[in-house]
Amino acid sequence: MAILMNSTLLRRALFALLAALMLVPAQLQAERIKDLADIEGVRGNALIGYGLVVGLNGTGDSGTSSPFTINSITALLERLGVNVRADISKMKPKNIAAVMVTSELPAFARPGQQLDITVSSIGDAKSLRGGTLLVTPLLGGDGNPYAVAQGGLSIGGFSAQGKGGNTTKNHPTAGRVPNGARVERAAPHGLYADQEQVTLSLHRPDFTTARTMQNAINARLGEGMARATDSGTIKVMNPGGNAIELIADLEQIDIAIDHQAVVIVDERTGTIVMGQEVRIDTVAVAHGNITVNIVENPEVSQPNAFAGGQTATVDRTKIDVTEDDARLVVLPKQVSLSELVSALNAMGATPSDLIAVLQAIKAAGALHADLRTM
Repeated sequence: MAILMNSTLLRRALFALLAALMLVPAQLQAERIKDLADIEGVRGNALIGYGLVVGLNGTGDSGTSSPFTINSITALLERLGVNVRADISKMKPKNIAAVMVTSELPAFARPGQQLDITVSSIGDAKSLRGGTLLVTPLLGGDGNPYAVAQGGLSIGGFSAQGKGGNTTKNHPTAGRVPNGARVERAAPHGLYADQEQVTLSLHRPDFTTARTMQNAINARLGEGMARATDSGTIKVMNPGGNAIELIADLEQIDIAIDHQAVVIVDERTGTIVMGQEVRIDTVAVAHGNITVNIVENPEVSQPNAFAGGQTATVDRTKIDVTEDDARLVVLPKQVSLSELVSALNAMGATPSDLIAVLQAIKAAGALHADLRTM
């Protein structure tokens, strides 16, 4: 009996501790600058290229729907010394597919570094499973080649078909090649070790967070070292002439961030997401449903055999309008997210109803949060 009572008290204590943790204000949460901001001049670059995948088992492009595939094969073979112009009309490239190759060139990438690539069909190929990507230059936004891709594809799906049906699993017309590209040209960057200052760009611009970050950096490095120029930019002086060490020190500084109160609603899926900072004032809400039911019952009017009339169809429409009784529920001023959720659940409304209620509360000025509709 004593053991049972101790375990019960332990469970109650744990529940009380969890509840207390849930009510801790978000402003007390600390995050590293590394997770909140980017360094100006340090960014990736998108790469793209056009190539051919060969070795497919009859699941490639058709010559009629994808003529560019035939043109690409012809140009490729001619560069290799094979003349196929005379037989181009007979080509049926079912084992070949035209694809777009994409990748991300990291900041400070150097020649010889390997990159993962994504390969996607742009023709009418049924599947890229088992295919091999031929040498494909990957171009940057400036039109210059920065990497060259080639290799066997890894496809997470398959497609099979017969005369009476077909089956497809996942997405067989797109795949990846791990380490399938090799960097040939160094990535451009805008960061140098001896630059005069380092600029931090917040992922989510916010005046409070910018000021807090400025004060935290000044407390670590010295007064006047950091200055917030707007809600998303903090400039930090680099007196030591080594931006690399400065950035490494900045990334590890913890700051208490301030979250914006936001409610996200998605009417297509009925999804509602709200942050811990959401609050409402005391408001009375009555929400009911109106259901309109229309039933069509056409009837056939059949005259007697010798009446001389004609058979006719008469429409019979029945309309029923039902309005549910709405309960007037008072939502008191809430001080925590759990209390707000409990009050909304007390209304017994569906997700679609809750979306309408939240929109109405916002219009009334009682919802202290930014209501965003996806």
